[in-house]
Amino acid sequence: MPNFYDYAGIIHSHSAYSFDGRAPISEILEAARINGIDFVMLTDHSNIRAKEEGLEGWHGNTLLIVGQEITPRFNHYLAFHIDAPVIIPADEQDIDPQIYVDEVLARGGMGFIAHPDHEGTKLFHVKHYPWLDWSVTGYTGIGIWDFMTDWQNTLRGYPRSILSFLFPAFFLTGPRKVTLERWDRLNKNAKVVGIGELDNHDTHKRVLGFNLSVFPFAKAFKFMRTHVITEEPLVRDHAKDMASLLSALKKGRVYVAGEYFHESKGFSFVLTDNSGSATMGDDFVLENEACLTATFPAAAKIRIIKDGTAIREEIGQDMTCSVSEPGVYRVEAYLRVLGKYRPWIFSNPVYVTKA
Repeated sequence: MPNFYDYAGIIHSHSAYSFDGRAPISEILEAARINGIDFVMLTDHSNIRAKEEGLEGWHGNTLLIVGQEITPRFNHYLAFHIDAPVIIPADEQDIDPQIYVDEVLARGGMGFIAHPDHEGTKLFHVKHYPWLDWSVTGYTGIGIWDFMTDWQNTLRGYPRSILSFLFPAFFLTGPRKVTLERWDRLNKNAKVVGIGELDNHDTHKRVLGFNLSVFPFAKAFKFMRTHVITEEPLVRDHAKDMASLLSALKKGRVYVAGEYFHESKGFSFVLTDNSGSATMGDDFVLENEACLTATFPAAAKIRIIKDGTAIREEIGQDMTCSVSEPGVYRVEAYLRVLGKYRPWIFSNPVYVTKA
């Protein structure tokens, strides 16, 4: 097994270049520095101005990668590695999403279905922005855990909402069941990479007579991270490092973590037998029997998921499991905090076929 390098990043974050984004790029980069973020994948609405203005690249210890969130009324799409924005005319808000998925591919880019099961919140008049058309093909992956979707689902009544605003990590419930079930079904037929999304705008709201920022980036960056695993270390060359991260992301060398209570670096998920080994995103040809090992930086409730069904669960800092059948294997972990198991780590799968 080669050495791996674990880089923690923020995917799907907005700046002042989005129509309702409040934070300049400098504020986002400072938030990344404070929180030890290795890379930020910025996705402003309908533009890539940060790239056009030469801001893509290394800023201190954080690599800024600029993409776009393509935003018709429904079916939002995160596009990366494109040199010009994908334009949706104002009078084509019901556009077939296959059109812009194909356009991103034709430009040599890659894309992710954003916040697929977003419901908004009626209490604060936030519209819903789900993905509706699951007939599309050609996308790289989907958001399996979106911070803003998760948090907005907690806003039920003003007292609870105030507490959730003040202490979000204690209210988050993790990826939605419907999202994980769909992701598992999709992965039975083709590789679909799962990412974590922040979707934070630093939006300003007036609630009960108070002006509130939901959320400042320095706070938002504490909650949701996507870790990308590379085989070579980043070398602080913008073009090489961006290519390395995007390549690993496309392969599915990825796990998603809620890190408010405990960092996740140190997590590993591997499948080995006498002839070789594999990790997240890899294909593995099973000859007889292999050993699946999941290791964590702290004790947790660990679940091994095969083809969407939990086949083993135990509490500890690591788990081993024999694998003798083909299938799509991934792992989940829940961290015990104040007497309750809270969502922590969700890996991408290893894809096992029979020799």
